[in-house]
Amino acid sequence: MKKILLLSFVLLSVQNIFAQPLSQAEQGIIRYIQTHLPEATRLLKETVDINSGTLNKEGVRQVGAQFRKQFDNMGFSTEWVNLPDSLNRAGHLVAAHKGKKGKRLFLIGHLDTVFEPDMPFSPFQMLNDSTATGQGVNDMKGGDVIVVAALQALQAQGLLDDASIIVYFTGDEENAGKPSSVSRLDFIERAKTCDVALAFESAAGLHTVATARRGASDWRLTVTAKTGHSSGVFSQGAGYGAIYEAARIVNGFRITLGNEKYLTFNPGVFIGGSEMEFDVKRAAGKAIGKTNIISPATVVTGDLRFLTEKQKENARARMRKIVTDSLNGTSAGIVFQDGIPAMEPTAGNEALVKKLDRLTRDMGIGSTQAGDPGSRGAGDISYVAHYLDCIDGLGASGKGAHAPGETINMKEFPVLIQRAALLIYRLLQEGS
Repeated sequence: MKKILLLSFVLLSVQNIFAQPLSQAEQGIIRYIQTHLPEATRLLKETVDINSGTLNKEGVRQVGAQFRKQFDNMGFSTEWVNLPDSLNRAGHLVAAHKGKKGKRLFLIGHLDTVFEPDMPFSPFQMLNDSTATGQGVNDMKGGDVIVVAALQALQAQGLLDDASIIVYFTGDEENAGKPSSVSRLDFIERAKTCDVALAFESAAGLHTVATARRGASDWRLTVTAKTGHSSGVFSQGAGYGAIYEAARIVNGFRITLGNEKYLTFNPGVFIGGSEMEFDVKRAAGKAIGKTNIISPATVVTGDLRFLTEKQKENARARMRKIVTDSLNGTSAGIVFQDGIPAMEPTAGNEALVKKLDRLTRDMGIGSTQAGDPGSRGAGDISYVAHYLDCIDGLGASGKGAHAPGETINMKEFPVLIQRAALLIYRLLQEGS
């Protein structure tokens, strides 16, 4: 036991050697955040209590209006970016502060949640002294409030003078309007004018952030086959039928690619029968399955998740090869549709984590490391990761995102606001 305690003391001493005292400006930022935590909590409650499911366009706009007032009061220029009616989405909130000081920052959040109005409503509620619940409290209204509260702390200290910052809160992250070439066009173009992107999706505690996130795309497998009496199935004349061929292909995906790190491919719909209809837009269909008829048609749809574009393209090539090795009496084809690109790990992203690691050590909360890319799905930051250095997972911490009873850790909430504010401050000091 003495050896373990001694080792722990040595490790802490080594960490303290590399830690530096926070500057007076940084200490002032922390004091402001501590003093104004009640206002941040109130803003969190106000926005959580507005339903803003992606398809609730009016609700998304109302939440955007709440945040817009905060940015207006800080002297940011704000605007609402409307999208074409054909996309059926509310649009996006943009707040900009023009300047020439330090890094040009692109701060990312989103206004929508997965909870639509026809789902049971869950308002903001404190469960105990350290946990609150509510729709989107963690994903990601908590992260949005962290952005606002961090910038308010900097603005109150006069530390945003001549700073170049674009805050972009999308209104459809949970279900992006299609095509994304339209719904994310303005988002991407504005990001290209910046040096660093910081995204405030849910934090995995105080010590981990994301330098990479997997991308997501879709695939649709279509199989046709000879039909006839089931007594002839497997024979040279009748063949195997569409259902057996589709099963062979999907299982081939599993056997051939199932153990590749960061690669997943999940069938969402598998439909076939003696008669079958499938609606691509609704991702729904119906089938009649007479057991004495060999199925003439089958459709399978699914997603494909990957860490790099190279991994995606290699997987698609191997999947196509499996599809072409048809069973007797069948024919199959597969089509792929790009969705959200991957946020690939880069040296620039890793350098940002090192800066954040230094900061959190200086704050006295310990080290910060890059998390496992396989633990996160795709997000808005992936659309711009190709153009600038970025990290994600700077938002609120909690549990149960996308599910009833979603929670936020209110003990870590002020610490995460402080971390965000100090990171933004230090990036704005670079080169100045």
